[in-house]
Amino acid sequence: MPTYGSEVALSTPLPTFELVSVCGEVVRSQDLAGQPVVVVFTCGHCPYVQAVEGRMLALAREFIPKGIRWIGIAANDPSLYPDEDSPEALCRRVHEKGYPFPILFDETQEVAKRFGAVCTPEFFVYDAQHRLYYHGRLDDNWKDPAAVTRRELREALEALLAGQPAPQPQYPAMGCSIKWKGSLA
Repeated sequence: MPTYGSEVALSTPLPTFELVSVCGEVVRSQDLAGQPVVVVFTCGHCPYVQAVEGRMLALAREFIPKGIRWIGIAANDPSLYPDEDSPEALCRRVHEKGYPFPILFDETQEVAKRFGAVCTPEFFVYDAQHRLYYHGRLDDNWKDPAAVTRRELREALEALLAGQPAPQPQYPAMGCSIKWKGSLA
């Protein structure tokens, strides 16, 4: 059964964080000041993430040069899927797939809770003032790229860059639940 993203009010401020990437780079929310940013909660084992990963990376490669920062955050308890969700496994994935953005490791899971994240992949887009502009899914068909009819994240990024209001409606993310410490999976 998929998990659906919870509602987070638009204009909510970007939560502050200081996390180390799965490959060792420290990233702080204040380092992103004045720039729009996409934050995606992700992991290695989730079939929903795996299914949209190529589309997500292509979108990041297109919009990073346009001035939108991208950050991945992995918040799963890595003990449940150590071969896929550990920082070491995710660092290998970043290199193998050519990620153009870092994946940060939220070891305490406190950052995920401050964002209101509950599933992977779950996208949060913040404007240059770091107010929530879009929260939801990549597009309307996680499983079959050929069947996509609405590219919601792309449309939100284009609208943001054009100075337009946040697109409506916004549909919740859908994917695997974040694997919280103490859960059974």
